[in-house]
Amino acid sequence: MTTLQAIKAQKKALRKAISTTLSLLPQSEIDEQSRSITARVLSLPAFLQCKTISCYLSMPSGEVATPHLVSEIISQDKTFFAPKIHSKDGYMDFFEIFGADDLASLPSGTWGIKEPALNSDSELLDVILLPGVAFDRSLSRLGHGKGYYDRFITSYTSNGRRRPLLSRWYQVGLALREQVLNSGEIPMAEHDWRLDMVIAPDEILTNREV
Repeated sequence: MTTLQAIKAQKKALRKAISTTLSLLPQSEIDEQSRSITARVLSLPAFLQCKTISCYLSMPSGEVATPHLVSEIISQDKTFFAPKIHSKDGYMDFFEIFGADDLASLPSGTWGIKEPALNSDSELLDVILLPGVAFDRSLSRLGHGKGYYDRFITSYTSNGRRRPLLSRWYQVGLALREQVLNSGEIPMAEHDWRLDMVIAPDEILTNREV
């Protein structure tokens, strides 16, 4: 077994274990933690200063719920983008949502997640709020195994599309308590990106000023 194959096997096993834990969480507990995370995001200096921000539209269960957070973002003077998965091509991009009515009208796409239609895509992003199966204290992220975010970020940065926010650009993971692991517990391959920050209900993990 090659090193990459070993990493994939370790990720698969960890993904299964964390997913089992999350499936046992009552929705009321997820909602309570999500409210605390939302409050932390909304008070974050990087959020208060940003002009353009993207946030995932959460699945029905098993991750930080974002409906209230997204509603708050849309109500403020910021340009909001939501992810769109191009299943045939295996890549993802972000597309602008123009208000609450636009958000409410979105159809459900992959995994029952609302997705925008193909309109003007994101050229400049200050903050990306990411989901994940798990995160660790070294800011590693375990996704669902499709690689959408890693490919997007690689393409986004290599094309020179990133714009610093006051010389900074933030990739921020949103994590339930049960999704935060100790440093080094998530195996990382060469193509995997580490985050700038992970926001949990009781703490913010980061190696940068917030």
